[in-house]
Amino acid sequence: MQRRERTRHLIELGGLVQKAGLVDLADDDRATLYGAMLELAAKARDENTGDVLTLWKRRGKRAFDAEAEAGEEQPDDG
Repeated sequence: MQRRERTRHLIELGGLVQKAGLVDLADDDRATLYGAMLELAAKARDENTGDVLTLWKRRGKRAFDAEAEAGEEQPDDG
C-alpha cells in the first residue's frame, strides 16, 4: 500500500511540473528540468528560506484557485 501511495505522490508531482509549463519550456529535457529544480532548491537555501517558500506557496495557491474558478465558469458538457 505504501508503494502505491508513493507512486501516486510522484505522479502528482510530475503533473505539477507539467502544469507549470516546465516540460514544454525545457523541451521535455530531463537534465534541464533537473537543473532548474536544483537551482530552485539552492535559491531557497541561500536566501531567507521561510520567505521564499511562503512566496512560492502563495503563488501556487493563487494559481490553483484561479484554475478552480476557471473550471467553474466553463459550461458543463453533460
